[in-house]
Amino acid sequence: MVDFLRTYQVFSLFIIIALGYIAGRIKVWGFSLDVAAVIFVALLFGHLGIVMPPMLQSIGLVLFIFTVGLQAGPGFFASFKSKGRQYIILACVPVVLSLLVALAMKHLFHLEDNLFTGLYCGALSSTPGLSVAIDATRGAAITSIAYGITYPFGVLVVILIIKLIPKILRVNLKEAYAKLQAHKEAVSVEHCAFRVENPKVFDKQLVEIKVREMTGATISRVQHEGKAVVASRDTVLHQGDIVRAVGTVAALERIELLVGPQVDSPLTLSQGYQVVGLLVTNRKIANQTVTHVQAAYGGNLVITRVRRSGIDLSPSPGFTLRFGDKVTVACHDSDLPRLKEMFGNNARALSDTDFLPVALGIVLGVLLGKVQVSLGPSFTVSLGLTGGVLMAAILLSSLGKTGPILWTMSSSANNLLRQLGLLFFLTGVGTSAGTSLVQTLKDSGITLVLISLVITTVPMLLTLLVNALLFRINVFELLGVMAGGMTSTPGLAACESMAFDETPSVVYATVYPVALIALLLAVKIVAVV
Repeated sequence: MVDFLRTYQVFSLFIIIALGYIAGRIKVWGFSLDVAAVIFVALLFGHLGIVMPPMLQSIGLVLFIFTVGLQAGPGFFASFKSKGRQYIILACVPVVLSLLVALAMKHLFHLEDNLFTGLYCGALSSTPGLSVAIDATRGAAITSIAYGITYPFGVLVVILIIKLIPKILRVNLKEAYAKLQAHKEAVSVEHCAFRVENPKVFDKQLVEIKVREMTGATISRVQHEGKAVVASRDTVLHQGDIVRAVGTVAALERIELLVGPQVDSPLTLSQGYQVVGLLVTNRKIANQTVTHVQAAYGGNLVITRVRRSGIDLSPSPGFTLRFGDKVTVACHDSDLPRLKEMFGNNARALSDTDFLPVALGIVLGVLLGKVQVSLGPSFTVSLGLTGGVLMAAILLSSLGKTGPILWTMSSSANNLLRQLGLLFFLTGVGTSAGTSLVQTLKDSGITLVLISLVITTVPMLLTLLVNALLFRINVFELLGVMAGGMTSTPGLAACESMAFDETPSVVYATVYPVALIALLLAVKIVAVV
């Protein structure tokens, strides 16, 4: 049977994935490994000599990281601006602590420099770190051997600690997510009706009043003398008119100050007008602003809200539409066919995947990862394969569009590629590490492994304490910080299996580049101190 599995690798690949999913659903005291169980099954198969081709791991890695970057990109810079400093400081904590713990262990056990440098990289499961270590130790064989000894345990410990974080913090993830959503609802999009009673806006066009600029809300309907119509730039407000505004609670409060008191009125559109939801699947308007789309349409077009990744947003004139957005539009019946054509409104197009942007993006990411940056006369760093592909995906998805190339994809297509890449990556890593796992323990004893476990575990647990005392970010952001701070792709996979949205991925993408550079500097210090 083992010979059969070694021969037919495609069969073995999907057997590992299937068994991993089955094992991942088993709960012990409320704890389950989910998709991360695939790596444990792969370790067992690797021990039996069933190893996947190295190319499978690389393909899985770039697909997984690239799709994570595409998903995180649009929210990356907003996240960086709002909490970037907190995230980055906290992400550097495990790197700094691991360096201090490592130096203490090195001198306590009087370990040889080259051996310990490899051990440190393996404990943090950092392949980019190994490249710096090999350079610093001038290619000493013992460095790679020590890395190989500790790497599997470094990967597994990061996964297990991340999976145990909710238990350690005594946090119920469903309740935590509900609280997070309740907080978000404070800025969710709502609608209210108001009576025009402020003399300063009587007999003025909406464009003169500058409603959006002054309040952040959008007036979508106006009822004058019993007839409710879709509001446009040229719509004139009269005393006693009823207007319907869409925006956040704070924005609607400002509308009340600007226009007049809130009233209880359904403000149903008169015959000939309607409100519809349309999908943005026309690539020509993807990555265009609301103002640009309205100008291109040329008619009476009011976009009252945009639903993106399950969240309702209130679009400003400069708001950029993305492929896959669902826009709520108030319009005249006669305008609807033209609007459908303009936006695309093709649900089937959301499931189609254009591989040209994926292929080009990964190529650019690989090249970016090869760029060497000098930080001193004898020290250069590069983002490597993971960092290069991640940064390329973030930058391209933030850019949105280059000529005819659209650097975004639908959520369904993204999820499929991300899961496929993740499974290939975990299977490749697990089978490769499994070949030497048992023999390593026999040959090297348990001392090196225990030292590596201390270097991995202590900084991660202390980082949880630092967060509890100083930062107190929510558990989903913390998961992303921990995985990013450890520069661990398998750790990110563990985060995603517990998350209900893209929060951990966005935070991971925010901190990863800085944490990677900090880690490479730490490896350099370990090698020379």
